[in-house]
Amino acid sequence: MEFNPITPEVLAEIITITGDKRTFFQKDDLARFAHDETEDLHFYPEVVALPETAEEVSALVKICSKNLIPITPRGAGTGLSGAALPIYGGLVICMERMNRLIKIDERNLQAHLQPGVITEELINAAAELNLFYPVDPASKGSCFIGGNVSHGSGGPQVVKYGTIREYVLNLQVVLPSGEIIWTGANTLKFSSGYNLTQLFIGSEGTLGIITEIVVKLIPKPKDNMLMLASFPSNESACEAVSAIFRAGQTPSSLEFMERRGVEWVIEHDNISFNLADEVEAFLLIEVDGNNLDFLLEQCEQINIVLEENNCMDVLLADTAAQKEALWTMRRTMAVSVKSNSIYKEEDTVVPRAELPKLIKGIKEIGRHYGFESVCYGHAGDGNLHVNIIKSTMSDEDWNNKLSDGIKEIFNLTISLGGTISGEHGIGYVQKPYMPLKFSETHLALMRGIKQVFDPTGIMNPGKIFDQDL
Repeated sequence: MEFNPITPEVLAEIITITGDKRTFFQKDDLARFAHDETEDLHFYPEVVALPETAEEVSALVKICSKNLIPITPRGAGTGLSGAALPIYGGLVICMERMNRLIKIDERNLQAHLQPGVITEELINAAAELNLFYPVDPASKGSCFIGGNVSHGSGGPQVVKYGTIREYVLNLQVVLPSGEIIWTGANTLKFSSGYNLTQLFIGSEGTLGIITEIVVKLIPKPKDNMLMLASFPSNESACEAVSAIFRAGQTPSSLEFMERRGVEWVIEHDNISFNLADEVEAFLLIEVDGNNLDFLLEQCEQINIVLEENNCMDVLLADTAAQKEALWTMRRTMAVSVKSNSIYKEEDTVVPRAELPKLIKGIKEIGRHYGFESVCYGHAGDGNLHVNIIKSTMSDEDWNNKLSDGIKEIFNLTISLGGTISGEHGIGYVQKPYMPLKFSETHLALMRGIKQVFDPTGIMNPGKIFDQDL
């Protein structure tokens, strides 16, 4: 793909839009925009611009469109698939200054906001009004809502409440031509032609740049209860997941953690936790609602299912502090794993009843190729995060054989009815594996959609799939 560099003349045009203080082009200033949370990858942009309005974004995009300059939209840089990496240089349009929570409409249970709003700020602002926004990825304290939309994000509570796809009603986007459109309507139903809103969700900035978002909210549940169940094996914990739902119970969260991940959290965060020798896996189970008696009964019914599936012990969190400690253990697991070794994280998802086969197969593949893995994730959705640990694996095997092992993991996932990413997206690092799941017909349709929106290919090129223009 051939793009043009940013010349001094083009840079001067960009500066007329975002000014000296919101335009960066010196290498030291560009460093933080050269990477995200994906492994240890770095690609420097030529220029970074921080717009504050959709009109400024439009003006920047028009400059790039006219001069055939690649654009990489960027949120908070918390992504794990490399979607925010400017692999072709060019212009990074970072949305951190577009961070206004424009309005919470209590009458219609909606929030209207810019893409640079931190997800937890939306959650907290809604909670102050007894409203609930349930999409809560582990990075909710730092990730932007725009990045969540662009990656189809989830989190622990979507097992009951649904992913971000169920909450986005309408999007304002700047197209690769620079034109500004709204993709739909601020309504709960939409049956008016193609649903462009859903098309943009999960498109990772390849079709345009999201500049405003309208999401629905729901009434906030009054109470919750949290259980930590321990198991003698990964498989027995995973077997219990599907059994809970088959018994007619729908937790608000159902998370899986294997022993090694818990050990690393204990070491990394220096926390006090009684980890019995015979325990190999945990399920963190939360229920919520407006009636404590009903929640207690629900916990009792879930406990019966757990006992029938070889559960060894169940801890019911008694206090808010105890609940917070358990959730902190789960939410900091990714950081703890990263601190211990060079790693790669994969984001598998299967129908939840297939989780036992998935985790058993992952461990077998690891033994064959010589790598370790630490698995945890949103078991209630069948979504398992697989952290592949280099450990004692040689550099040669890590660089040359690991990709074959990852392919085997994905082929196993697909054979079980799953797919290669549940919520992290494809971006830059997962795109080589797309043909494992999707036929050439599928990929041709995706490329065709991209071509319609972005005929010159300037919008986040090299992500999701390669496209020769």
